[in-house]
Amino acid sequence: MQVDFYHLTVRPVEAVLPRIADRVLESGARLLVVSADEAQRERIDGALWTQDKESFLPHGLAGGAHDADQPVLIGADVAAANGARHVALVDGEWRDAALDFDRAFHFFDEASIAAARTAWRALSGREGVEPRYWKQNEQGRWERVA
Repeated sequence: MQVDFYHLTVRPVEAVLPRIADRVLESGARLLVVSADEAQRERIDGALWTQDKESFLPHGLAGGAHDADQPVLIGADVAAANGARHVALVDGEWRDAALDFDRAFHFFDEASIAAARTAWRALSGREGVEPRYWKQNEQGRWERVA
């Protein structure tokens, strides 16, 4: 199981998640996006509509009649009603339920760095878990640090 820790230092998650979601969909997989913050879920919903002027990423907010049909589902809980095997935790809070997926993306910023370090230490020694750490450079591009 792969867990990618994404340290947001230049651009917010709403600006970087659409590209990662696009890559997940290109691979033929589905994605669950999790945030306990309703306002953040709405910002991500908007970002997925407007990330590319030529297209949009098909998605929906959890709780709708067609959750199972959504390639990208945005919700408050780690409950993949869309059958996703990839999960993005975007509010800086690690949830162990993400370990039930094939791949997890854990986004955090300076406000949640202490919790991310705790999660990293807990996952580093776990059998079958491969944590990787990515940090934004000054141009906002991702560089693998660990």
